[in-house]
Amino acid sequence: MNYLQWLAQETETTWWHDSADIAEQQQARAWGAVGMTTNPFLINNALHSDSALWASRVLLDPAQCEGDEKVLDLMRAVTGYFAEVFAKEGYVCAQTNPNKCGDYVYMLEQAKIYASWSPNIVIKLPATKAGIRVYEECVALGIPVAATVSFTVPQVLAVAEAAERGKDRARKAGIPKALSIAVLMVGRLDDYLRDVAQDQESVVTETDIRQAGTACMKRAYKLFTERGYDTKLMPAGSRGAYHIQALSGASMIMSIAPKIQKELIAVKEPFKAQIDEPVSEDVIERLLTLREFQRAYEVGGMVEEEFITYGSCNRTIDQFINDGWNPLLSFNFKGVSL
Repeated sequence: MNYLQWLAQETETTWWHDSADIAEQQQARAWGAVGMTTNPFLINNALHSDSALWASRVLLDPAQCEGDEKVLDLMRAVTGYFAEVFAKEGYVCAQTNPNKCGDYVYMLEQAKIYASWSPNIVIKLPATKAGIRVYEECVALGIPVAATVSFTVPQVLAVAEAAERGKDRARKAGIPKALSIAVLMVGRLDDYLRDVAQDQESVVTETDIRQAGTACMKRAYKLFTERGYDTKLMPAGSRGAYHIQALSGASMIMSIAPKIQKELIAVKEPFKAQIDEPVSEDVIERLLTLREFQRAYEVGGMVEEEFITYGSCNRTIDQFINDGWNPLLSFNFKGVSL
């Protein structure tokens, strides 16, 4: 039994594969993955790596359509394929247009379109004020949903509260409860705080930075447990096996990319659950000298209107737009017959 199999079989932790490459996904399933996350960037990579396969699954000719119609058909081709693969044991995520992270009406309409593709597609929405409103509506409609572009304790708590409201509405309407997920992108938070610490010539060390996202996730997990939320936390954007190991054993759904999977396969026994091992107080004290860590770690660090302005949020949305969604707008299957 390797580390990933141990994680899936011997602990409360569930893990999902994080890429849209077929060979990587097949290997991940063999190691215990029971679901899959995607984003516009990963969809774009998949379309370029195996154009012939995906060309056979599109309904429209990308060269003859544009805008949302074009991108949604490409996304449906890829996510629909993997939704079929995971139909018996799990879910596949599909992310809404990152260009519209503040547009409630637009995101809700798009979420309903995604939900029509398959019952095991989880709609990924941004943890912005508008995105969380859509999240609640999806939960109330019984649509599986995940809040992404999320890096902080205040964000995941706001998401969990929205899920509670949505599930109460669903129950009153006689709608079965659907899966709800709150993502915390631990590695992307570390990346952002590293730049902040360097810019401010902080006392924070690199060792501290590598534990910042972990500290926020451990705090969020403790609060979720104390408050009885049944929304699942999802660590994502890990930068090394150390992120997964530090959170191992928790009742979470972990999103693990192929690179990190390979690092974890190399981990030698004995394997040990570490979710209950706290981040050292001296590390937390140094990190708290950074205002941006305070905003991420403290329960009242931000209000919902501030989520879209947080540095990690801006950086990640920009990547999803410029390296994912917008390239899909101009994608064509060159040299492949449709």
